[in-house]
Amino acid sequence: MVKIGQIGLLHVIFLVMTFIGLKNHVTILPPLLEHVKRDGWASVIFAAILLFPWLFLLLYIHKKSKQRPIKIWLKEKVGKIGSAIILYSTVAFIYLMAAFTLRETVLWISSTFLNQTPKLILIALYIILCFLLVSTNIQTIVIVNTFVLFFVVVFGFYVAFVNIQVKDYNLLRPFFEHGFEPIAKGFVYPASGFIEIFLLLFLQHHFKSRMKWYHLAIMLFILVGLTLGPLMGAIVEFGPEEAAKQRYPAYEEWGLVSIGRFIEHMDFLSIYQWLTGTFVRVGLLLFIATDILNFTGDVKKIWKYMLPPFFFTSLGLFLIDDSLFLQLNGNAMLILTFAFFFILSVLFGCIATLKKKDPKNQIPKTSTQKNQTSEGSDT
Repeated sequence: MVKIGQIGLLHVIFLVMTFIGLKNHVTILPPLLEHVKRDGWASVIFAAILLFPWLFLLLYIHKKSKQRPIKIWLKEKVGKIGSAIILYSTVAFIYLMAAFTLRETVLWISSTFLNQTPKLILIALYIILCFLLVSTNIQTIVIVNTFVLFFVVVFGFYVAFVNIQVKDYNLLRPFFEHGFEPIAKGFVYPASGFIEIFLLLFLQHHFKSRMKWYHLAIMLFILVGLTLGPLMGAIVEFGPEEAAKQRYPAYEEWGLVSIGRFIEHMDFLSIYQWLTGTFVRVGLLLFIATDILNFTGDVKKIWKYMLPPFFFTSLGLFLIDDSLFLQLNGNAMLILTFAFFFILSVLFGCIATLKKKDPKNQIPKTSTQKNQTSEGSDT
């Protein structure tokens, strides 16, 4: 059994920076730039403002569940069948999220620096590495994440400061060029990343202490920064029109990095950022699925029952044409993610208001009834 309270909330924030930060730093930028152009930054802030009150719904669920495993809490509240439907649906969607992340990463790898390497080999290697991580425990994932995140942050600040020489902040103007409508429509893209904070409820029994509102607010603030950084960087470095045409704006920013006249091609550092981010994101998502299914620590069950369906799910996505996948990943999947977790959070909030069922709630027998029963047995 996994003991309650293994990781501190600081490390939870670090996990959020990596496994959600990768999505907000990379995945949502192309559709956001495509639909909102230079005012994409306003959509990010708008999404954060709208979702801030939603954080208190998470706190309400967190408090009502008393930091117990969500699967146990749901079973007590809605019964075995109801909890099974909710949990298995969540596991299936988590699988889909992890598979989309893996597909996107391998597509980027094969289109940038490993053009001749068969995609099947890349898929197999990455899945094996991720399942090796899943087969450990939450403490190992936290340690690995803390180590890799340090260099990810250092490299991120490095590219931001070095590229100051090519940034033109006048390209951010005019503000609200096309009115408020595109900003409102674009809100769903950053919100699909912010909404993944909900997944922390499935890990709450591993936290040393309960979350407070300011913990969630800090996470949201950091995610806003991780989104605005590369988004505004792409606009001021390439212009809104050119940035909207790029498949991976965050990666293209590394192509501008140079130190003096003789040191260029520093984009290999972005390879580390992206690969480690995907490693932690896919690993943590699969660990949450493992925890829900009660496979945590059982290596045989993890490799026997979890690896094959994930492999074939990922393989199925690779059968989709690249252009169609990019459209699904940049639009449908982001909207679906936001809708799924928002509805699930509202459902959990409603469940939290229900009173716990007490099967032993029966009318006690009176002393007269007891005497009649005893007399009948004597007769």
